[in-house]
Amino acid sequence: MANDKFVARHIGPRESDITAMLTQLGVSSVQELIDQTVPANIRLEKPLRLEDGLTERQYYRKVLALAKKNKVFNTYIGMGYYDTITPAVILRNVLENPVWYTSYTPYQAEISQGRLEALLNFQTMICEMTAMDLANASLLDEATAAAEAMIMILNSRSRAQVKAGANVVLVDRNMWPQTLDVLHTRAVPLGIELTIGELQDFSFNEQVIGLMVQYPNANGEVVSYAEITEQAHQQGAKVAVATDLMSLALLTAPGEWGADIVFGNSQRFGVPMGYGGPHAAFFAARDAFKRSLPGRIIGVSKDVHGNRALRMALQTREQHIKRERATSNICTAQALLATMAGFYAVYHGSTGIRQIAERIHRIAVLLDKEITALGYTQKNEYYFDTIRFALPKHVKVEDIEWLSLELEMNFRYFDNGEVGLSIDETTNLDDINWIIEVFAKAANKRYPTIREYPQEDKLVESLTRSSAFLTQEVFEKYRSETEMVRYIKKLEHRDISLTHSMIPLGSCTMKLNAATEMLPLSWIEFGGIHPFVPKNQARGYQEMMEELRRDLSEITGFADVSLQPNSGAAGEYAGLMVIREYHLSRGDQQRNVVLIPASAHGTNPASAVMAGMQVVVVPCDELGNVDVEALRQKAEEYQDSLSAFMVTYPSTHGVFEASIVEMCAIIHQYGGQVYMDGANMNAQVGLTNPKRIGADVCHLNLHKTFAIPHGGGGPGVGPIAVAEHLVDFLPSHPVMNNGHVGISAVSAAPWGSASVLPITYGYIKMLGADGLTKATEMAILNANYIASALADTYGILYTGENGRVAHEMILECRHFKGTSGITEADIAKRLMDYGFHAPTLSFPVHGTLMVEPTESESKQELDRFIEALLAIYQEIQAIVDGESDQLNNPLKNAPHTADSVTSDEWAHPYSRQTAAFPLAWLKENKYWPPVGRIDDAYGDRNLVCTCAPIETYQ
Repeated sequence: MANDKFVARHIGPRESDITAMLTQLGVSSVQELIDQTVPANIRLEKPLRLEDGLTERQYYRKVLALAKKNKVFNTYIGMGYYDTITPAVILRNVLENPVWYTSYTPYQAEISQGRLEALLNFQTMICEMTAMDLANASLLDEATAAAEAMIMILNSRSRAQVKAGANVVLVDRNMWPQTLDVLHTRAVPLGIELTIGELQDFSFNEQVIGLMVQYPNANGEVVSYAEITEQAHQQGAKVAVATDLMSLALLTAPGEWGADIVFGNSQRFGVPMGYGGPHAAFFAARDAFKRSLPGRIIGVSKDVHGNRALRMALQTREQHIKRERATSNICTAQALLATMAGFYAVYHGSTGIRQIAERIHRIAVLLDKEITALGYTQKNEYYFDTIRFALPKHVKVEDIEWLSLELEMNFRYFDNGEVGLSIDETTNLDDINWIIEVFAKAANKRYPTIREYPQEDKLVESLTRSSAFLTQEVFEKYRSETEMVRYIKKLEHRDISLTHSMIPLGSCTMKLNAATEMLPLSWIEFGGIHPFVPKNQARGYQEMMEELRRDLSEITGFADVSLQPNSGAAGEYAGLMVIREYHLSRGDQQRNVVLIPASAHGTNPASAVMAGMQVVVVPCDELGNVDVEALRQKAEEYQDSLSAFMVTYPSTHGVFEASIVEMCAIIHQYGGQVYMDGANMNAQVGLTNPKRIGADVCHLNLHKTFAIPHGGGGPGVGPIAVAEHLVDFLPSHPVMNNGHVGISAVSAAPWGSASVLPITYGYIKMLGADGLTKATEMAILNANYIASALADTYGILYTGENGRVAHEMILECRHFKGTSGITEADIAKRLMDYGFHAPTLSFPVHGTLMVEPTESESKQELDRFIEALLAIYQEIQAIVDGESDQLNNPLKNAPHTADSVTSDEWAHPYSRQTAAFPLAWLKENKYWPPVGRIDDAYGDRNLVCTCAPIETYQ
């Protein structure tokens, strides 16, 4: 039996409200509504076999017990993950602050100015540290950023290279093994030939299009790539460099010795290791690549009043527009983690970061000196933070390992028996002495006691940084905690999040992220674990993930789950690669066609192309449903090459299509597999599941259905669940045994973004079977309640056979343009004056608004939203009736800022009160948009992606 207390906290409508809502819908019970909405032939015959829901206190004790099973050792493994100190002012005011973690991707820029500035700071930091022209607002992790660099090299080939079929990318074998594995995964289906080897063995010819290196490399060595970079450029090849951001405070920036693309991980800028993620990767490039940079770019523009205003530039939702012609399937970033890393740079500034880097390096130099004196041979001539030792003949690596574990330390052990240490900013004098003690005892020698921090450097002069970085004012102003917290709060006040009002985005599911679910995120027992430590140090994580996999398998009806994909789009890609490998295992190399409905999310065709597949679009009928006969014809036409059918259920149009079982049967009849996009899984949980409808694999958006917050655009998590016959193909990992032995890795960490998995774990454990089902029912009730209230004014574009919508609906807005000149964008901007984030704009149907209320919103909040939309409808009607000017009206001038409303001049025929307080309840808690309507075209024509003052581009 579900715990009523947590269910009542999570679900918005009270029981008396539910009765009133059902009455408005003309049904007698929730069950009657569900029967009218969800086709009977796909309903589950039995309830979910999950534990009863826990109280919040019971869950807190359960997750605390799991945390205690994780052992937080001092870890010097490195390999792209380092312990770090998250400044408490950032931990408390950003990571633990729902204003920052419940905000949505900044598609509505006017009410996203705070997080946009924070991300602009991050971009500026990356450009400064790497000496590159522009950077994006983060990618998913370092390994997938490497893959994006490789694909960008492919897509930027010259005409001569394309004509010659050039497709070879040379890769230094001294890159992280997880990076090499992901590069392999991505390269094969795209026909990219990777040549992995030693730098000195590389030669350039007309087939070579790129070179990829790591700086410092995976052994910790700092080597010069200037000469080989010049060789690559002479042959028309691009050079992509993976780098350690902290090292660039001391080392010559890659942009200064010729790199074309620079990428890496910003984790050590104040973001906990978290057993592998989430962390914000960075990606920077020269200006010549600005039109092909993957992911999101934050740009500077101006608003209608001429004020500086920020927005997403160029790449905004490009995969939705280009679909199968997209060059990337990136749909999210790691915005929350990028924000933290950017604030870390703001708080420390250039001086502080250089001091941290110098301290790390000097400790490494001291350990090099002391351990070498004990008879060990240090292998790296030049290094930043990593030293690597060959052992004396009488010392066994087992002795080093045993002694280090006794002192609760983890070292890195190379295949050839050498031992490595990567120093981080947390390393102190006690740690230094314990490390020396291990090596001394293993060699049976006496050892000194170090009593003060070292001051000696060991960097090659030609690769020592001389250029300044982080010189912008924002990186110089906020040194005291008082100033820093005020800056964070200033930005916070410029945003709308779930702390202000409902965010009714269709397809995006902005539901409650319960505080109890979020608590473990800042515990060191979850944050302080390196992903490559022995599993017996992460027993709490392993137990939690095993339970979570079982629960998600039960919810989906499938046999097993991989937690590795770290976004929804990554889950799509992983699922398609599993299907691809399944066909190959059966000798069906020719099966490469994917059927995708015209209504599909844009990442579906983009992911299919990245998986090396040919996209064939299946039309929808006039009711918005997949045209079943057209699907049958396409499946028959491509029966010899059919690989998969990608279908979102309920559909992106917000409907439970009654023919879903028939569609899946058609695909299976012709030898294909069914991939169900799990974007709308929150309308299925407890009522139906992917296996029941006939699918073979699905991904789950944990940041939608399962309560992980959006964080201003990320973290996202996209695990894939598969049927029994696909289990053997789930993603493996080159460093850690993650329980699967299938395709090579799809992300850097063995279990993806592990540190946010406690949120979903808590969501399932506290709701239990009954609560999860009720959450689904309430999502459907809330959606139908709004649809009923707005059907006679806006109109609902698509409904099911009984006139019901699923958990979301599409509001028809296209007719307004002809009668009043008002567009869906005008309605979206005007909603800001009412204190609401807009619904999803012009997707999946241009000129419409897609609304999803979620189960977490109360009837009172739904009524406020309905009242706001009806008031806007009346404002539109006033234009139609000639009572309001067609150009100078509240919608065309929206949003209205406090400055504009309080200005001495007011050049509008409507009142200031109409502009700012159109409904009485706004006076109780008014949100003021910080800028007026933004000039998007100006921002793209005058692209500025760093913290430049406005006068530099006016």
